[in-house]
Amino acid sequence: MAAELQKQPEELPNQSAEVQNRPEETGLTTTQWIGFFSMAIGVFMAVLDIQIVASSLKEIQAGLSATQDEIAWVQTSYLIAEVIIIPLSGWLGRVFSTRYLYAISAGGFTLASLLCAFAWNLPSMVVFRLIQGFLGGAMIPVTFTVIFIMFPPRLQPAMTIVLGLIVTIAPTAGPVLGGFLTENYSWQSLFLVNVVPGIVVCVLVWLTVDIDRPEWHLLQKIDFIGIALIAVCLGCMQYVLEEGVRYQWFEDRLIMTLTLIAVVSGIAMLIWELKNPHPIIDLRAFRNVNFAVGCLYSFVLGIGLFTIIYLVPIYLGSVKGLNSLQIGYYLMVVGLFQLLSAFIAGPLEKKMDLRWMLCLGFGLFALGCWMNAGLTAESGYWEFFWPQAIRGTALMLCFLPINTLALGLLPVEEVKNASGLYNLMRNLGGAIGLAVANTLVSYLTKSHYADLRESMTATDYPAQQLWEGLAESMGQFNLSEPSSAALKQITALAWREAEVMTFNNLFQIIAVIFLGSLVIAPFLKKVDSEKVGSIQME
Repeated sequence: MAAELQKQPEELPNQSAEVQNRPEETGLTTTQWIGFFSMAIGVFMAVLDIQIVASSLKEIQAGLSATQDEIAWVQTSYLIAEVIIIPLSGWLGRVFSTRYLYAISAGGFTLASLLCAFAWNLPSMVVFRLIQGFLGGAMIPVTFTVIFIMFPPRLQPAMTIVLGLIVTIAPTAGPVLGGFLTENYSWQSLFLVNVVPGIVVCVLVWLTVDIDRPEWHLLQKIDFIGIALIAVCLGCMQYVLEEGVRYQWFEDRLIMTLTLIAVVSGIAMLIWELKNPHPIIDLRAFRNVNFAVGCLYSFVLGIGLFTIIYLVPIYLGSVKGLNSLQIGYYLMVVGLFQLLSAFIAGPLEKKMDLRWMLCLGFGLFALGCWMNAGLTAESGYWEFFWPQAIRGTALMLCFLPINTLALGLLPVEEVKNASGLYNLMRNLGGAIGLAVANTLVSYLTKSHYADLRESMTATDYPAQQLWEGLAESMGQFNLSEPSSAALKQITALAWREAEVMTFNNLFQIIAVIFLGSLVIAPFLKKVDSEKVGSIQME
């Protein structure tokens, strides 16, 4: 079929450039391999920068003279920009072509990274992070699209594994690398580390990637209203999710206003995009059952992936008192087992029904979260090791089947647009998961502390014994009021235990979400990964 298309292009004037340029089963040239792996490195950089600042926010806060509340915008601004650009990437890829869009994105991302390193205050950092997230976000769905355009069917599963490893390992590696760079150099190095690889990626993609042609005529029919509605809806929603917990959600007038704007603009966007003959994002891909269900699983995976990466460093820093580099050593277990699981997921994908493989992956992730729900303040490295090892193994077993099930049966000309929507769902899952986790951390910690405080009364013998013992110990340091000092110690211990109980609850909630998501698995249609390419061509 592909050969016939290549021999008779004049008979198919409306056929997409992607289909015409699709390689035959003979494989790719060296130039094409270089181009793809250059794009993969760019994706790693873009995903890495979501979390590379996670373990170094205190140092950045000090360097920019920001408050603890304000410094969160270093992450929030990046995520807002990324969420806005991802659904637009399909249309942008058609207008500018994969080559132009990726090279511009990689070059702009690199320049923005350099500017972040030289940010002189918080507002300048937020602006540069917005630019970085906007340009970096475009690289992610574009590279996923290339798998189903550039590669023959027999290579698509392997390349999906490669990108799956990158997308899942990069957020884990971010805090590790960030902690190492900050401890040994400075927080500016978190951004400077992007400069050389970014330039190399930009040049190599420009020289080696040539799989489609720009469709400049689409600029004559730009859906400005659609772009505006998407930007307003997703931008307001991301702000509400990130900042809601700080301002007590709907008790704050700004949060309430932005929520209403997000809802109204979201509804208007859906109606407009469905009626517009030239939509900026084509929502018709959701008519495909596998794509719709696959997006739901991508959403759930985003909840688990981003929320866990957020919770574990906070626990290790707050409860265990570890520094950024030590936290990185804990987190690297997930990345190592993701890498090892790739050697299992590849062969398994060819022998196992992808639906069962997905259930296995989500079940293992739920198990890993549940095992983490028995933490105490004394839990050490090995109490974290096995739950993280199981979750790391599970991630690849989740990611690979979702990718193929969601995108594998779509026509090639729809993959660009669908890839943006698919990746958007994962990011939205992460954003909503982080917002809910933030809220629950605050609410549950206060609730558990209140329960502990009620149980530790003057008539409670163990509490009384603890207080007297601490007061006696404090008396040895010649303190003027050892009893008050002992009471402060008990209060600190109660808050610490309340935190531990809260994190255990959150791990249990994530486990239940992953296990509960398996209910929709029967709605997926069976997909033979080796026949995906031929189905697409038909």
